[in-house]
Amino acid sequence: MHDTPTPDEQRSHLHTLLQQFSTAMLVTHGTEECLRARPMAIARVDADCGVWFITSMDSAKTHEIDADTRVLILCQNDHSAYLALCGRAELKTDRAMISELWQEPFRVWFPGGTDDPTIELIHVHPTQGEFWDNQGVAKIQFMFETAKAYVTGTTPVTKEGEQHGFVRL
Repeated sequence: MHDTPTPDEQRSHLHTLLQQFSTAMLVTHGTEECLRARPMAIARVDADCGVWFITSMDSAKTHEIDADTRVLILCQNDHSAYLALCGRAELKTDRAMISELWQEPFRVWFPGGTDDPTIELIHVHPTQGEFWDNQGVAKIQFMFETAKAYVTGTTPVTKEGEQHGFVRL
């Protein structure tokens, strides 16, 4: 058995972790050299870690994606799990896909449901991801390492590829 997870194992871990999040911060390139972030409900996570969002075609984020498709997705779960994905966003108006991704809570933003003509999809094709996972046993290990680091005046040790990983997608 190997100590360090393989790239495929890290990709799988990233995917499993990503599926735990229902919302994310979507960061786009705004105007005047400023990045813009906003919370978004995750409509679906693909097997390749692609992420789907539903939005309005008149929103600032769609105009920003039209101008620059590079985006960043950030997720956080308390102090136990963090995830960042960067990639390229694609805008789609595929009505069948809108119906497939539809969730009833989206009705708050789109009262007309899947027939709302202003609905547009954002499909993020990730190129790389990074995660920090201190859930379950890893949380206990991390708490021990941080306490030890505090007492000894050192920094905590994390398990590369398990608690922290950088993944090319």
